Amino acid sequence: MNIVTPFFQQCTRTPNHLAFFEPENQLSYSELKDIILRIATYFQSHNVQNQCIAIALDRGIHAACCIYGILAAGAIYLPLDIKNPATRLKVIIEDAQPRFVIGFGPSPEWLIETDKWLDYSQIPTTHSHLTPLEKTPTALAAILYTSGSTGKPNGVALSHQALSNFSSWAQKTFSINQKERIASLTPFYFDLSIFDLFTSLSSGASVYFMPTHLTLTPSRLTDWLDEHQISCWYTVPSLLSFIGLKGSLEKKSLPHLNQIIFAGEVFPTVHLIKLTNLLPDVTFYNLYGPTETNVSCYWKIERDRLNPEHNIPIGHSACQAKLTINSETGELIVNSINNFSGYWIQGKLEPIASNNYATGDKVSLNQYGEYCYHGRLDRMLKCSGFRVEPAEIEHYISQLDGIQNCAVIGIKDITSGQRPVAVVVLERDIDLAEVIKPLRKQLPIYMQPCKFTVLDKLPALSNGKIDYQAIQALFNS
Repeated sequence: MNIVTPFFQQCTRTPNHLAFFEPENQLSYSELKDIILRIATYFQSHNVQNQCIAIALDRGIHAACCIYGILAAGAIYLPLDIKNPATRLKVIIEDAQPRFVIGFGPSPEWLIETDKWLDYSQIPTTHSHLTPLEKTPTALAAILYTSGSTGKPNGVALSHQALSNFSSWAQKTFSINQKERIASLTPFYFDLSIFDLFTSLSSGASVYFMPTHLTLTPSRLTDWLDEHQISCWYTVPSLLSFIGLKGSLEKKSLPHLNQIIFAGEVFPTVHLIKLTNLLPDVTFYNLYGPTETNVSCYWKIERDRLNPEHNIPIGHSACQAKLTINSETGELIVNSINNFSGYWIQGKLEPIASNNYATGDKVSLNQYGEYCYHGRLDRMLKCSGFRVEPAEIEHYISQLDGIQNCAVIGIKDITSGQRPVAVVVLERDIDLAEVIKPLRKQLPIYMQPCKFTVLDKLPALSNGKIDYQAIQALFNS
């Protein structure tokens, strides 16, 4: 088993069909295969089987080719967010201990071991006509770093079988075929990208990489969807809410768009109602699952059941997952082939003890036998679809000069689902704006608190622990 094998099989069926599209670069299936083989040949010559290779490239054709080439060579891909601060990238590289880090140009400042750097443009143009190395189903395919409750990012390790199981399920559930034009906006370090990367090419579909800047001007984004005749798009609710409000859909029909799939955060029902009314011929799906399980629930939107006063269900089991609810806490437990293999720590896998993954999400069953989401049992936030652990933000704030204590919570935001905010206790009378400046170089934008409040001391419960409800009330008042 190798997650990229279906793509190679597809190349023999539709060699001249468009695989990837960017404004300045388009590749057919056969052209894409040649590039992938070139990358795979290079890596195979360096004996990289079962080793981690980091990708320091922007989302797009080059990065996607690297992912396929790495997997075909029997290695594990680790996509980096190169817009992350250097401090965070160093932490990830130190933990992941990749064999290579591939990107363009000279070695970046955040990479201490410069001998690991591989300039993409220097990969030889020749290749051998290899076939993807066969892997056992449990062999690792990807490592996706998420925010960690310990104050450091966690490397979630996913197997070939986990990616393949989801990809096959999605292909059948959403009837993906070679006629589809799929919009891809999701960064490759985010698990939604598994659909764009693997479900698409195993089905013979064409993937259109959406320019990132369009997210700032939703009316131009919807123009782009129309111009390129996009038929399917998998994205996050916060962006869909934005285009529903500002995308000028009242004047556009988007006749080619058949289905919109969303995941990563709660979609406010009032915004979903507006969007479904604006796009009456589009089928909508709500997908649910943390990175550790990818997708474990889904719900096909039933327009006549949408009620602005209630959240939509997360639905029924997906990908043949076995779902149970902890009778004491209401926590959803997922047993699935999709489930991760463990965490990648200090350059090796730390396997999970059980395939029953406790999600940390509180759920219940409704009268239709559908699962309904009722929030987190812990403090985790979802910001623009990204999992954010307040503890990781607190870790960096507490290390700032002049900070005595701090606490981070989340507040609702119409464009990003949630945004982190912070309360701090200062050691002395100092300028807060100056104190927090280093955070810009330590945390990605979506993890930087949008508001700070200074207190004489943090509110506490009778047991001495921080009273997060009291802090929440400060920002709700």
